[in-house]
Amino acid sequence: MKEDFLHYVWKFQKFDVGSLYTSNGEILHIKNQGSHNLNSGPDFFNAQIELDGQLWAGNVEIHLKSSDWYAHSHEKDSAYDNVILHVVWEHDTEIYRKDGSVIPTFILNEKIPKATIQQYQKLFSKGNKWINCENDFKDLDEFKVENWLERLYLERLQHKQEMLLQELKATQNHWESLLFRVLCKNFGLKVNGSSFFSVAKSIDFSVVKKCSHERQDLEALLMGQAGLLEGETEDWYFKTLKRRYEYLKHKFQLKNGNVIVPKFFRLRPPNFPTVRLAQFAMLYFEQPSLFSKVIAGQQIEEFYELLNVSGSEYWETHYNFGVGSLQRKKRVSKSLMDLLIINTIIPLKFCYAVQHGKDVSEEILELAAKISSEENTVLKKFNSLKKVSKSACQSQALLQLKTEYCDKNKCLECAIGGYILGSQMQSQGGSVIRN
Repeated sequence: MKEDFLHYVWKFQKFDVGSLYTSNGEILHIKNQGSHNLNSGPDFFNAQIELDGQLWAGNVEIHLKSSDWYAHSHEKDSAYDNVILHVVWEHDTEIYRKDGSVIPTFILNEKIPKATIQQYQKLFSKGNKWINCENDFKDLDEFKVENWLERLYLERLQHKQEMLLQELKATQNHWESLLFRVLCKNFGLKVNGSSFFSVAKSIDFSVVKKCSHERQDLEALLMGQAGLLEGETEDWYFKTLKRRYEYLKHKFQLKNGNVIVPKFFRLRPPNFPTVRLAQFAMLYFEQPSLFSKVIAGQQIEEFYELLNVSGSEYWETHYNFGVGSLQRKKRVSKSLMDLLIINTIIPLKFCYAVQHGKDVSEEILELAAKISSEENTVLKKFNSLKKVSKSACQSQALLQLKTEYCDKNKCLECAIGGYILGSQMQSQGGSVIRN
């Protein structure tokens, strides 16, 4: 038995609430179980209970054993002076207020249905399970799952918002610069994301604006800062960009000592950093007012149109400097567009709206629902249990579920875990474990 289970049982009143008594025989009525406190101090604030007809308002503390009150030195902590009820699994000693009066104790193990405890033990049983509830996942009510996934997706956006705000602060609250940095990072995908991010951070956005009217200046700026124009080669385009970069470097006093050099190893040619930076340069050349269009856009087709760019003519026959290839437009693929919308555009729109006091939750949910689900090992595993990842909204939510709940065993904070425990309680009746 763990204390967080008792928190769950008390928070959602998952026990027989009829004919309640304290350990001293006082008649107990729970008017309000209080607000769950996840920080220091009593476990539930602002509860209301009635003891033998007397109404009490204050806090509730929960322990496995009554003696844990003293083990945790609560008798010395003034934060616990307003505790009106001590909820325990096992009552092994009386606890007292500073004035010597007994703090009423309610023993939970006499009231929790046996089915709920058995399901709890089953949920957290040891084994080689990928997630705790994988044996029950396929039987979950689809409507309840979809509703929880929507909430998880918004929770994931809130986490991303926190990271975006940290980066916004680093740009002196310059939203265009923030978009430039985050978008550049995501053009680098998983392998070169950190590298591209370091490239973007090495360039003041005012320099980008000044270079945006000349495509080759933008290419030279990005390639040069990435360290891709170092050394010598007979390739004419390399020489052209290098000359431009050396001029820009001197003019704007550019430095790239902290830039992470991008990788080519084990990448498919379309994902080479040269190709991706060329596409990124073309995007800012063709869309100098990109930020305003991102914020104003509402339909998925608008964002596909914005991101529908390809590298310059040189890159139609090259994947790297001096290495020829069959002629082919190096256009941003649909799959990359989806990733850029999921990981850059939607989080930025959400963050910008929240900072300006606007609720765009419904708009964001509709937008994400129109994008195909991502594909990775986590999502494939969820879909093998139950076909649940049908859109980007759901795939992002499932990633949030796995990393923030399943991997951390936070089943009692998860709506799915709560549903499994609750459904078992209803289906198996109200039998309880007694001493």
